[in-house]
Amino acid sequence: AIAKQLASDGALVAVHYGQSKTAADDTLAAIKAAGGDGFLVQGDVGEMTGIANIFRELDAALAARGIERFDILVNNAGVGVVGDVGTTSEADFDKAFAVNVKGLLFVTQQAVPRLRDGGRIINISSMVSHNAYPAFIAYAASKAAVDSITLSLAAGLGSRKITVNAVAPGATATDFIGELDDQFMGAIKSATALGEIGKAGDIASVVAFLASPAGGWVTGERIRASGGMH
Repeated sequence: AIAKQLASDGALVAVHYGQSKTAADDTLAAIKAAGGDGFLVQGDVGEMTGIANIFRELDAALAARGIERFDILVNNAGVGVVGDVGTTSEADFDKAFAVNVKGLLFVTQQAVPRLRDGGRIINISSMVSHNAYPAFIAYAASKAAVDSITLSLAAGLGSRKITVNAVAPGATATDFIGELDDQFMGAIKSATALGEIGKAGDIASVVAFLASPAGGWVTGERIRASGGMH
C-alpha cells in the first residue's frame, strides 16, 4: 500500500522483497497499471549480505535511469514473534531484532550516503512500543528500539535537512497479523476510539504525508496511526 501510494504521488518506487517475488511482481504490476513506475530489489534485511544485495540492485537500477541519489527511504520490513518473559526463545528474540532493528539501522546506514539533502526517512514502528504487551515482549522491545533510533537519526541528519520520523500503526488488516477470529477482532475494535481495524491505506496516507513537501517541518516524531488505540 505504501509503494502504491508513493507511486501515485509521482515517486519512482524501488519495491523491495525478501522472499516473495510473486507478491512484489503483483505490487509492481499494479503500480504500472495505475500509470506509475518502479522496479524490484531483493534481499534479506536481517543479514548484511542481503542488505548489500539490495543496494547493489538499487544502484544498478538507478544508474540505468541516469540517477545517482534518491529522496525517500521507508523502513517497512518487519517480523512479529509471540512469547512472554517465560516462553520467548533466543531464536525468536534474535529474529525480531535482526530484521526490525539491525536491518533497519544498517539499511539506513547504506541509504544515507545515497540520499539527497532534504530527503526523508520513515520508519514503521508500532503501538506495541509504548504499551504493555506481555505476550509479545521481544517484538515490543524491537519496536521501542526503532523509536529510539528514529530520534537519534533525526538529530544526526538534521544538518542535511533530512527528516526522520516513525509511524506507529495500531492493529491493521494486512497479512502481517493474518486472519483474526471474531472474538479477537471485537476486542481490538473495543480498544480503538474509532471502533475499527486499520486498513493498509490508512498507514500509507500518513507515510505519504511525511514524504511530501507538506511534512518537511516534522522530524524526530513518532506518529500514532491507530484510530485512537488505547
